[in-house]
Amino acid sequence: MTAAMRPNASACPACDAAPAAEALAEQAAQKDARLALSLPTIHCAACISAVERELSAQPGVKSARVNLTLKRATVEAEQDVTAEDLVGALEAIGYEAHELDAGTLSSTQNDRAGRDLLMRLAVAGFASMNVMLLSVSVWSGAEAATRDMFHWISAAIALPTIVFSGKPFYVNAWSALKNKRLNMDVPIVLAIVLAVATSLWETMLSGEHAYFDAALTLVFFLLAGRYLDYRTRAVARSAAEELAALEVPRATRIVDGEEDTVQVRDLALGDLVLVRPGGRMPVDGEIVEGQSELDRSLLTGETVPVYAEPGLGVSAGEVNLTGPLVIRATAVGEETSLHRMADLVAIAESGRSRYTSLADSAAKLYAPGVHILSALAFLGWYLYTFDLRTALNIAAAVLIITCPCALGLAVPAVTTAASGRLFRKGMLIKHSTALERLAQVDTVVFDKTGTLTAGTPQLTNLDDFSREDLAVGLALAMGSSHPLSMALSDAAREAGIRPAKLSDIEEVPGFGTQGKLNGKLVRLGRAGWVGAQALAQTSAFLSFEGRSQAFTFSDTLRDGAEESVQALIEDGKDVMLISGDSAGAVETLANRLNITKWVAEALPEDKAAKVQELSEQGRHVLMVGDGLNDTAALAAAHVSISPASALDAARVASDIVLLGSDLSPIADALATARAATKRIKENFRIATVYNIIAVPLAVAGLATPLIAALAMSSSSITVSLNALRLR
Repeated sequence: MTAAMRPNASACPACDAAPAAEALAEQAAQKDARLALSLPTIHCAACISAVERELSAQPGVKSARVNLTLKRATVEAEQDVTAEDLVGALEAIGYEAHELDAGTLSSTQNDRAGRDLLMRLAVAGFASMNVMLLSVSVWSGAEAATRDMFHWISAAIALPTIVFSGKPFYVNAWSALKNKRLNMDVPIVLAIVLAVATSLWETMLSGEHAYFDAALTLVFFLLAGRYLDYRTRAVARSAAEELAALEVPRATRIVDGEEDTVQVRDLALGDLVLVRPGGRMPVDGEIVEGQSELDRSLLTGETVPVYAEPGLGVSAGEVNLTGPLVIRATAVGEETSLHRMADLVAIAESGRSRYTSLADSAAKLYAPGVHILSALAFLGWYLYTFDLRTALNIAAAVLIITCPCALGLAVPAVTTAASGRLFRKGMLIKHSTALERLAQVDTVVFDKTGTLTAGTPQLTNLDDFSREDLAVGLALAMGSSHPLSMALSDAAREAGIRPAKLSDIEEVPGFGTQGKLNGKLVRLGRAGWVGAQALAQTSAFLSFEGRSQAFTFSDTLRDGAEESVQALIEDGKDVMLISGDSAGAVETLANRLNITKWVAEALPEDKAAKVQELSEQGRHVLMVGDGLNDTAALAAAHVSISPASALDAARVASDIVLLGSDLSPIADALATARAATKRIKENFRIATVYNIIAVPLAVAGLATPLIAALAMSSSSITVSLNALRLR
């Protein structure tokens, strides 16, 4: 028997089976690929069904799941299925899609924080109701052993509940104290601890009063406020993380004339990279082979594709439109322009976090004031009675009755009411302090492409062409995926034009499309290619029977753009337009909208620098934008808004998302924000007046647990009712 035929000895069957199972698992893993797609335009259940159905119908796709909140699809597919295939399939049914690198996205995308708060709120609510029922018997006159029994039962319910439900306050208070500062959670925790400690002491000494019900009610109301605060905004992911995920995860490297698909992180300087039509640049580099056109709108805001030929520099994230290009890498990984933009966004985000909210400002005054008052009450009563028990009870009553929950609800109750009002008008508030910052705005900066305009070209001179010319133009346009060709196709079809019967139709990368009509050459493309004089306006030229005509295009205004800009100007706001587009296009739009201040051909870092410059001048800037080139400026602004159709990274960097396509709610949002800030300050005044009335009662020793519980509830309800006036 040969060595190859000789059986291996084994101690157990499982030992033989394990290597085989591992091999099968490895083969299965090699066969399957996990792909992530960003879907910025989906908005409802019908979109989810359509996308999942289309993805599942693609060859090699095993499963597809869409997350509407994250606007993202996760696809399990065989190894040979590419993201480009799936993106093309979705775009064919009208859904914009971008490939994401699943490896850079957060692995914890579920709403754990929200569920955790809701669970703690439910436990506190259930426990406080039961303890309140037990307290009714004590308040009704239960004495001696009966009263002690009810107190001990209340303690058994309250202690574990307060330990469990109050955790968010303990963590925040400890974090503040570690950093030698005070926040609203410090007096809250002190009130809870002192209430529980004095209640236990009273219970052990068969005392008449215990604060278990008041402590639980305090925790319940404060958790309600914390949960309201959480629900007013989306779970904010890092914009820098989303930008990093937009980087192309794989690339085609050319080695000795052979194509090899590799991870982008494995590319090195000097590598030759093939980028096919429809693909995004994985690196910064220089074109060494091929001719095409580049779509730079996501990075620069330019609406017109740029002609690409050997020698032209390209940046990661740009889209190759018409022909294959070979790029020599000059910057890879963290050195690419896209990655530098992500770093710029991260820096800008850290700057915004320095904003001090109204609640934090109030805490700086409220927390030490309450502590000093409680300490003075303890000291005064101890010196007066020399009774430690009486002094502690009154100090605890002062802490409880000064009602941190009224102040704790002052902001969340208003932001919830205001957010609901804005949501009905088509705006989603993401950040907890967005309304406060929006109320301070005095300068509004707009992006152009995709923000004030629709971002898609529209044919403007269809009536200048004969039906025969349009038929030829349509036939040529149908052979290209160029944005101008697609706009021409849409306009001609809407006019009822049928394509002419052409032969030998081919797209010449970087130039246009050509074919033959009755044996004669016809062309649609660049001016120089068809022998025509270029125009200042965006245009495509049709060469037919020895003559050439120009199809001209313009970008249409987004709904409500004129009304919104006019309303902001009338409201006294300083309105500015900053765009990466050409000076002519930006000036034309600025004049149309009566915007006197504008900047053209601005790079992403230029936009962020301009916003930063305005901020340093003491301006409170509202930035409205939608593209990658706006992301750093959105993060750097005092407050920011992006449309729902914006790229994921822009939406994540912004504080407010405009759910519809209409810009008119922006002006109303500023008015609502001012009203909300007014209500917040009113709530603080209500809480202050309440304390002025309640504190003397507590200091005088007249605040029983019943009075403390009723006072807390009444102040919280008053604050909530005042907030509801916003609706």
